[in-house]
Amino acid sequence: MLISRYGLGIIWLVGNIGSVLTCLVFHQPTFRKSSCAMYFIASSFSQLLAFNFALLYRMLQYGYNVQTINTSLLFCKIRFYLFFVMIANSRYNIIMASIDRYFASSRNALRRQWSSPKIALRVIIGNAILWSLIYIQVMIFYQIINNSCQPQLGGYGIFFSIYISIDSGILPIFLMLLFGLLTVRNVHQTGKRIEPTTTNPDGKSILTSKISKKDVQLQKMLANQIILFLFLNIPNPCYLLYRSFTINIQRSSLRLTIEAFINNMTYVPLYLGFALTFANFAVSSKMFRREFLSLMQTKILRRPPRNTETEGATTMRNVLTTTAYG
Repeated sequence: MLISRYGLGIIWLVGNIGSVLTCLVFHQPTFRKSSCAMYFIASSFSQLLAFNFALLYRMLQYGYNVQTINTSLLFCKIRFYLFFVMIANSRYNIIMASIDRYFASSRNALRRQWSSPKIALRVIIGNAILWSLIYIQVMIFYQIINNSCQPQLGGYGIFFSIYISIDSGILPIFLMLLFGLLTVRNVHQTGKRIEPTTTNPDGKSILTSKISKKDVQLQKMLANQIILFLFLNIPNPCYLLYRSFTINIQRSSLRLTIEAFINNMTYVPLYLGFALTFANFAVSSKMFRREFLSLMQTKILRRPPRNTETEGATTMRNVLTTTAYG
């Protein structure tokens, strides 16, 4: 109860603040036209909804013994429907971001065209519609059994447990690793293929890489987010897979209590991974930190943005004036 009350409470608070700040930072002009940033915004927005509906009621249920979920069948269905939709939408937007980085880093011009804000917007909308349709099954087959909101027993219960373990564990891990490694290969090949783009005053070519600083920063943020996902999202699908293979085994009251505790605890790292998204981006990217500090300065503290070029020119003029009249 203490873990659910205080642990989930801290995750809920940190997750809400982080999700809002992540959306605001990626909405700044520096990132606004980036398709990868659009996927990050969509993922963070889904996390925000998950925090304020699914996680909030889990905290109330297990931390404060508020049993609304287990007494109202309609609320039971809606709560778990939105939970699965929001979690899948957030998770697969990160996967779409990894696919986007693969296309953006490709040497093939036709593939690079698939990394665009217009396509990202269509994919984000399609992703939301797809998962909303797939999880309608929850509205049909979820029931309140033994004061617990869960899938219908029997064949569907086994099917759903196996499906969730694949959908939330095996498939995302496979796709993230696959496109992450493909992106690394593309970046490595692009790094070798460096071409002259500018010349210096002597007329000699200056070699520059084809990958922009922003793309490098986005790839680093995505890579760390995938690593975070891999470590913190594995416990839940593993438990669901265990439950699917032992669903017909008779359990003692002690074993039921232990398994209920383990089941609840596997959701803690899942939500923790979402709550750490903002911190992960801030640690991973200097550009993200700069945009965040600029956002705090202009929007929260209401101070005018610093113009480093103007300040530099003013400082130089002061130095020259001092030298001339000194």
